[in-house]
Amino acid sequence: MGNDPKVSNDPKVPASKSGEAQSAQAASGQVAASTKDDIAAFLDQVKALAPNANGASGRLIFALDATLSRQPTWDMACALQADMFKEASATGTLAMRLIYYRGLAECRATAWITDTQKLATLMSGIQCRGGHTQIGKILSDARREAATSGVRALVFVGDAMEEGIDDLCAKAGELGLLKVPCFMFQEGHDSVAEQAFREIARLSGGAWCRFDPGASAQLRELLRAAAAYAAGGRAALQRLSKGSQGAAALLTQMR
Repeated sequence: MGNDPKVSNDPKVPASKSGEAQSAQAASGQVAASTKDDIAAFLDQVKALAPNANGASGRLIFALDATLSRQPTWDMACALQADMFKEASATGTLAMRLIYYRGLAECRATAWITDTQKLATLMSGIQCRGGHTQIGKILSDARREAATSGVRALVFVGDAMEEGIDDLCAKAGELGLLKVPCFMFQEGHDSVAEQAFREIARLSGGAWCRFDPGASAQLRELLRAAAAYAAGGRAALQRLSKGSQGAAALLTQMR
């Protein structure tokens, strides 16, 4: 575990939005470092930022592929993230940690955020860039967060996979042992990505679902379902499944 690549805690908001940048940077959390002093400082900061202290009942890691082809879906996710908080409010409250990768080995994360406007402001300042997938870093970050402060679920939205599938499956299995299901939402029909996403979902106890490119209604249902699970567990997902195909699709796959 000590050799896992780390996710940066700087969300990289453009300097032209100075007020928004300060707000986004203030929301950033520290990812565990390698020395004992750094780890102790990190754990102290996690406790100080813990959303449960502010009444948040669910923690959801919201991970997005932000490589260049993903800009339309990134913009769509920006518009839909508020629906996740709204859905979660039916059974509790939600804290989200945004993780995204883009460019040359750039993978960044925020701290836990309970304010939908703050997350929207942060996301609106991020532009997609060309690069390769870094799903392994996301799974490693989820494992660290689950071990230190607790995570109810991981949502990933992407359309490609360019990494070693065996390594990803090993990390997904570890998340399964930690009871962190991965909801893998695939845009498009890439067969390599589908095989990997299905296995990650299965080994973690989560679910895989496909949505059509640009289909905001399909993605909205899936994100709402994942948020319901993060805030209220399987019972909340079961209630939502009575009127939501997305929720039903997740529920039938989860073990």
